[in-house]
This record gives sequence, structure tokens and C-alpha cells, in this order.
Amino acid sequence: MSNKDFLSGLNPQQKKATLLEDRNSLILAGAGSGKTKVLTSRIAYLCRDKGVSVENILAVTFTNKAAKEIQHRVEKMLGISTLGMWIGTFHGIAHRLLRKHAHELGLDKNFRILDQDEQAQLIKKVIKSLDLDDRKYPPKLLQNFINKQKDKAVRSNKLTKQYDINYAHIYTAYEERMQLDNALDFADLLLYLYELFSLNQQLREYYQSLFRYILIDEFQDTNQVQYMWLKLLITDNNYMMAVGDDDQSIYGWRGAVVDNIHKYVADLNDVEIIKLEQNYRSTKNILKVANSVIKNNDNRMSKELWSAAEDGEKVEVYCAVNERDEAKYIIDKIRQLHDEGVNYSDIAILYRSNYLSRVLEESCIYASIPYRIYGGFRFFDRAEVKDALAYLRLAVTSNDNLAFERIINTPTRGIGNKTLDTIRNFSQINNVSYWQATIDIVQKEIVTKRTASLLLKFIELINTISSQIKDLSLDKLLETVINESGLLASYQEKDTEKDRQKIDNLKELISAAKDFEPQIELLDDNTDILQDFLSFAVLEAGEMQADENTDSVQLMTIHASKGLEFRYVFLVAAEEGVFPPSSIINAEEAYTSAESKKVQEKLAEERRLFYVAVTRAMKALTISYAQVRNIFGRSSFQVKSRFLMEIDSEHINEGKLTVGSQNKPKLKQKSNFGVSPFDFLKSNDTKGNKFKKGDKVFHKVFGKGIFVKAQSQGSKEFYTVDFGVDVGQKILLADIANLVKV
Repeated sequence: MSNKDFLSGLNPQQKKATLLEDRNSLILAGAGSGKTKVLTSRIAYLCRDKGVSVENILAVTFTNKAAKEIQHRVEKMLGISTLGMWIGTFHGIAHRLLRKHAHELGLDKNFRILDQDEQAQLIKKVIKSLDLDDRKYPPKLLQNFINKQKDKAVRSNKLTKQYDINYAHIYTAYEERMQLDNALDFADLLLYLYELFSLNQQLREYYQSLFRYILIDEFQDTNQVQYMWLKLLITDNNYMMAVGDDDQSIYGWRGAVVDNIHKYVADLNDVEIIKLEQNYRSTKNILKVANSVIKNNDNRMSKELWSAAEDGEKVEVYCAVNERDEAKYIIDKIRQLHDEGVNYSDIAILYRSNYLSRVLEESCIYASIPYRIYGGFRFFDRAEVKDALAYLRLAVTSNDNLAFERIINTPTRGIGNKTLDTIRNFSQINNVSYWQATIDIVQKEIVTKRTASLLLKFIELINTISSQIKDLSLDKLLETVINESGLLASYQEKDTEKDRQKIDNLKELISAAKDFEPQIELLDDNTDILQDFLSFAVLEAGEMQADENTDSVQLMTIHASKGLEFRYVFLVAAEEGVFPPSSIINAEEAYTSAESKKVQEKLAEERRLFYVAVTRAMKALTISYAQVRNIFGRSSFQVKSRFLMEIDSEHINEGKLTVGSQNKPKLKQKSNFGVSPFDFLKSNDTKGNKFKKGDKVFHKVFGKGIFVKAQSQGSKEFYTVDFGVDVGQKILLADIANLVKV
């Protein structure tokens, strides 16, 4: 490949970064600006034109996929193997170096690496060995705490006095146990590597000499210890190229330090900054929207994305009545696009938090649109949702052994495998359910008093839930389960980002239950409604999600969308309290001056997240918000997100409300499920119906009402009847409605 061919595909700024002479540099690579092309071209240039050996190049990425892609591209460009090149993730490079130099740190080179679950189990054992209450010191909370300290290069003996003294005891005992077991956790890989280079000058100088050129991808996502290690590598005789975009730093919650970009420029002498601002992904109007929002962040390294592509459609902004109207609007748009020949896989629906997927999933299912949850589970497949439903299953059907096994020790209540084996054996020998076996075991004093006491509490819990089935509405029943079972408290104690998402999903399950309060018929026995809901949950989680190779609409959180692109993007729930979340807004309203900076940093990250969402779109972007949203079982009036209000109006088309929704929406005292599955009912010719629009009718439960319309879904016919202000409109299954004309 000639030099001319080598550079022909690069724009001036990309070419400048590729051919940069020996100096430290920061490549500010905006979204869709071709940073991978620059990284690969730079490596190829160093090897081919400057004669640098692949062994003298260190390239660090944040995913193995990115590392393999760079390696593959470089091999294709050069026509040689890059097997000897140091390319990989931070953890991968650290692992390679620590295996090689384990003895320098007093480690056995055959050390094993604990995964997240194994680490949590070990911490749990440590807490128990110290005779500490794991309810006061939840293992997951301590796991999060220990990992955060390691990410800041803080060992247990360096903890400040601001922390509970037992945190230090647990951290110390955990480290001692890790050494005894010859084990490292993920955070250890980075911390030990930093300590290796920090303490061993000879080794540090060797690698400073070996790594003549250092290239770091996604630099804005580095944490404290990663930056500290990189800084140790830099001398006057080697050079680092940091590639990143502070506007796309969205992982502060897991330790990323966006300020590392600013530190890098300040700490190293004469860093050349090259901006990649030409975008190859999106239309001009989409980029103008992105630019108009992100410019509101302070302390950013200014850049403005531009494109040589067409203006494209203006960004559509749709104001929905509620989340059902929002979902229906999106489904209608997707159907239209698909009818025009657009593949489903070219369409993505993005949301700020996982719990928002439920209504969207239901709408896809009822519309028979194939969909896939990218990087996560469908709503009713999520573990915490299945746990809560298992409590209801057991309360309704005591011989449900699968539900029993799922929840007997979830959340942890001290009932271990030995006790469960005793229950299983008793059940098999006596041909009774696990539930009955548990009752018999307690009554016959087959287990110890302590175990019997724990089992009795579990029995009482399920009996309490069962006794309330007929008295409580479905949503209140689920609220009772989530609170009384300890599920909610167990996640609140851990208080990690992952656990906060689980809490949101549990609360959204209450919304699902409230939505489900049937409009097809009120039954005399709430147990039947409950059975219907449990069946509904199973069917929702069943066969509707498309597999990876099927043409399907992609549903995902914005975090999961990072690095991806789609021709058509729908960004939902752009509302204050959702995006940005209420936790940040509440903190913003209540903060003291000392907390102000932290809150503003979180808001800035939310704005960057909005920017990332917008820049996923290639051809068209639709942003929606609702006037009323049912959040965690409660309907509330919503205000459009501040980020929407920051967009210059000339770049957007503000969509109108659907027919009948122009008036200010009223909050109903009773929730209704009717919008979702019934949005897709087909209107019938009223000539063949018993009733016509305007007929006065009577229903044995709802009383007098006005007949509105008849609709069908498959072979089933449904009636819509308006029962007045107190009851509202109901959709009834015609076969069992028993309407009487009056």
C-alpha cells in the first residue's frame, strides 16, 4: 500500500493525528468522527513508515471487541501479524503483566481471578467470620465499597477515619483471605499493576523503554488508578496519544473520571490537542440538536460536530398524553417505516432507565413487532421481578415447588442448602409439596430450633400474603409483597447503581399490576385476577423477544447504546424526574453549597448521556415525552426535560397531541389497563352488533353507561362503554359482559 493510498481515506484532522510527530497528544474525537480509523492508521503508520516494532506499541481499549477490531484492521493494512503487539483492555494488559511479574509482588504466578459473584461470597464469609451482622454490613455494599477504594488506589491500611471502623476490619480481613487463597479480584488487577510500577523502579524503566508509543482509546472512561498507572509510564522518551471525548463520558457512577482528560493536558508538557469534529454518522439537523444541548455543560473541551451530509429531517419532538399514547405513537411510526422497506434492525428505542421498557415491550408484543432487549433482560424476565412474582405464585398455589425454591432464601434469611435438602427429602418420602413439607418439619421438630424459627417466619410471611389476596387490589398486594418479603430493603441496603435499577423495576412491577386491573370484567374473587396477572407475566416473558439473528427492533438503555448507531432512533420519556432522574433533581433542590459541585457534575453527566442518545441516530430522530406518566404505580403530571428545552427550536418539529388529547389530561382515581393491548383492536361494522353508539346500557358491576363502540381482536369481540366520571371508560369482553340495553 502506497503512502497516498494509506492516507486517501482520511480527512485533514484525521491525517494530522495519524502523521503526528513524536509528542504527547490528545485526540478529541467527537461522536461518529472515525476515531477507530485514526487509531488503526496511526499504528500502521508507526510500524510501516517509522519502522517501529509492534512490540514497542501499547494500545489500550475498553472492550476486547474493540481490541480485536483494531488488531484485525492493522493486520489488513500492513499484511503482517500483530501477535506481538501489546493490545487489549486495561484488565487484560494488567493480567498479562502480573502473570509475568507475580513474584515481584509476592504473588504466586498461578493466582486465580475471582468473578463478581465469587468476590461477594468471600466478603460474606469474611463478615460472618468477624461476627458482624450482614444486615448492617450487606456483602454487596461492602463489595462496592472495597472496589471503589481500590479504584482510587486505597488499601485497607490507608482508609481515612470518616468510615465505620468495621469497614476497615472487613477490608483488611478480606485482603488477608485473598492472599491466603492466592486470589485477585478485578479491581486488584489494576491496583497491583499500579503498585508494581510504583514500587519497582527497574521494572518501571524497562517498560517505559519498551512502550515507545502508547495509545489509549475511550480516555474519558478511565478511572483514578488507571490514570495513575499510565502517568507512571510516561517519560521524555516515549509518547502517549489519548483518544477520547469528554462529551461522551457517561460512566461516572462506576468510577470513570471525566476530569482525567483535563489532568492529562495539565500534567504532561506540551500536549497537542487535535479535534475530530467531522461526523460521518448523522444528518446536520441531528448534529445541531446534539450541539445545542451539550454546549450548556461547563468545563468541557469545546468542539462542535458538523457533517458534509444533507440537512435531513428535523428532529421530531412528540408530546404524548401518557406512556401508552407515547408507545402507540412509536409503534405506528415503526409500522410505517417497515411498510416503506426499513428493516426493524435499523430502528432503536432508547430509554434512560430499564424500568421504562415494560410498556414498550407490551406494545411491541401486541403489535406483533419483533423486538430484542439489547444488553439486558426483558422486563418480566428480570430476576427481581420473577422473585416478587414467585411470592404471589406460592401464596396462590402452595404446591408450586419452583416458586418455593426461588424464594425460600431470597432475600437471604439464613435458610441454607442443608435445610432445603431436608425439605426436598421429606417431600419426596411423604409425597407432599415443599410447602407442606416445611410445615410438617417445623411441627415435628425435625430441624433445630433456630432453623425451625426461620422456617416459621417464612410460613407466616406467605400466609400473611395469602390472607390479603381477597382484600387488596393487585397493585397493593404486590406493594405488600415487595415490602414485607424484604426484597426492597435488601436492594436499598446495598445502594449500588445496579441495585437502584432493581428497585425501580420492582416499583414498575407495581405499575404493571395497577395497569392490569381488568377492564374486560371485574371478577368477584381477586384470586382469579391474580392468576390472570401471573399468567400474563409468563406469557409476556415467553416467546416474543426475537433472537440475535432475527430482524428486530432494538430496545436498550442509553448506556447500552454507547458505540452503536441506528438509522432511526426513538428516545422516550424525556421528562424531568425521568431524564434527568428525580434523585438528581431532588438533590439539586436540597443541596448545600458544599454539595453543589457534586450535584452539578451529575447533571452534567446526564446531559452528556442525552448527547450520546441523540448522536446514535443516523437518518432520523424522534424524542418523546408525556404529560402524565404512571411511575411506580402512581400517575403524575410531567414536565418536559430541561435538555429538550435547551434545543434550538429551529432544528425540531414539535408534534401535536393525538385526537382527543388536546385537553389537559385528568388523573383517574382508578387505573386502567385498557390502552395497551386494546390499542390494536380493530373497529367493527356496527350494523352487526347488538348495540350502536350512544345506546344506554347497564352492567351488573359498573352500572349505567353509554355504549361507545365495538372492536375485535382475532375471534374475540370487545365493547367500549363510558360509565361516567367515577368509573370512566371500560373495555369489556362481549361474551361475558352481559350488557343490557336500557
